[in-house]
Amino acid sequence: MTRRRVALSLGLAGLLAAGTATTVALTGPEASQAATNASTATAAATRAISCDTKTGGGSFNYDGPAASTKYDSRFSNSAALPKLGSYVPQGIGTWWNWSGKKNLLLVTMYHTGKQSLIVGIDPATNKVVGDVAIAETHGGGITTSMGWAFVQGSTNGIRKYKLSTLAAAMKKAGTPYVKAVGSERKVYGASFLTSYGDSLWSGKFNDKGRDKMYEYKIKSNGTLVTVNRAWEIPTKTQGLLVTKSHFIYSTSYGRDKLSNLYVVRRGQTDLDKAKLSCFRAPSMSEGITEFGGRAYLVFESGSYPYRSDPKTKNVITHLHKASISSLTSLA
Repeated sequence: MTRRRVALSLGLAGLLAAGTATTVALTGPEASQAATNASTATAAATRAISCDTKTGGGSFNYDGPAASTKYDSRFSNSAALPKLGSYVPQGIGTWWNWSGKKNLLLVTMYHTGKQSLIVGIDPATNKVVGDVAIAETHGGGITTSMGWAFVQGSTNGIRKYKLSTLAAAMKKAGTPYVKAVGSERKVYGASFLTSYGDSLWSGKFNDKGRDKMYEYKIKSNGTLVTVNRAWEIPTKTQGLLVTKSHFIYSTSYGRDKLSNLYVVRRGQTDLDKAKLSCFRAPSMSEGITEFGGRAYLVFESGSYPYRSDPKTKNVITHLHKASISSLTSLA
């Protein structure tokens, strides 16, 4: 698909997401986070990670220059994102059996100075089921588990919402307001978050170098219990999908730069020791989630602050999807 910027260079701009040495910080709001095993948390990122930039031969067309063959041959269009004229999408999560046997994809959207939104999209029809308003937040991540929805609040805080309350509101007309339960949980970083089983992962976005994330066990009352181990994460991490065997990171920074997707085999907390694969994705990728054996990736580039800017490399207004197995097979 060709846009108004036909003269836009097809060069692969931007730095590799982990091309410089850095040391993971040892600070955090919890003693358990500050006391992370030194051999893990202070490990310098000394190995530049090469990301595949090869283009050509992919079957997936979208606005702007191609990202990479690995991306274009795996991903395709999914649901259109709503309200892009007034809100910016960020996080995405999955809500299994939200109403009977029906499922939802949940997308968080923000507009500075206004209440934020949680939008429910039916992955079976790609139709918007409803939306609810929540207290203003950037909404960098959202996930559901153990009867709760967890959403980024402040930069270092996670809010929780009872799923039964959220379901009732989602079925109402208009955009009803839903209040978080209790005060937000302070964590090392909540720039992104996701869950797998009874575990939640959240971490800190860092555009200067690699950072880290933590795992938290989810109790039935929504309490998060820190697992005393930090995982090194790629530079510029915006979203995370967790499978039994892999972490899949969405990383991006800058409207004029392509994103990177990292597929990392679980087991090593140090990225330099982990088996992984990295490849280019369209610009401004954000959250990523799993449903039905597929990964769903959201972009902020199609929203009102970016879509008319000639510097925006790719204007993406739909979710993109790919089979999980096609991604995890890379590492």
